Amino acid sequence: MNENIFRILAALILFTGTGISIYFRRKADRDSGEKLSRSADGKPMMMFIRIFGLVLWLSPLVYLINPAWMAWSKIGLPEWTRWFGVGLGLLCVAGIYWLFSSIGSGITPVSATRKEHKLSTNGIYRWVRHPLYSIGSTFIVSFGLIADIWLIILFGVLAFIAMAVRTPKEEANLIEKFGDEYREYMKRTGRFLPKF
Repeated sequence: MNENIFRILAALILFTGTGISIYFRRKADRDSGEKLSRSADGKPMMMFIRIFGLVLWLSPLVYLINPAWMAWSKIGLPEWTRWFGVGLGLLCVAGIYWLFSSIGSGITPVSATRKEHKLSTNGIYRWVRHPLYSIGSTFIVSFGLIADIWLIILFGVLAFIAMAVRTPKEEANLIEKFGDEYREYMKRTGRFLPKF
């Protein structure tokens, strides 16, 4: 199959998912009237997030501009695996829309909550407490599968690990804000995947 087909599909999936995220994040800032400081997670974590985030987002863009520049990290996946990545990416785009429309103005760029934050327990949050982390990292992995680039797949895994490390602090903030309501919510939901 022509590499350009996969590049076009990868671009459509990447820019659609990212566009949904940007739209809902800006809407949350506007609706809440507050823009949270990115320093809430502490300097070391924010430095890591900024540097890692820059590299994480540059690698897909480099692939989209010129795949030859990423040839050194090509895996050589069979075509069906790349098509699986397309399907997974499309599911992630739907999941991104679902999670952002479910949380509304409660979305924040840091582990802190907004002053008027309401606990989201509808939509996907009915079953999963942190779907952004599992869907977001799967979104990156799906792009890596489409692009056939191991480095991007690795970034998806590392992004999940970084968010999993940050999650206890976020949950401590939520327990502080919502108390027993959040503790009960934790009992009936999974952290990153539904509880069975």
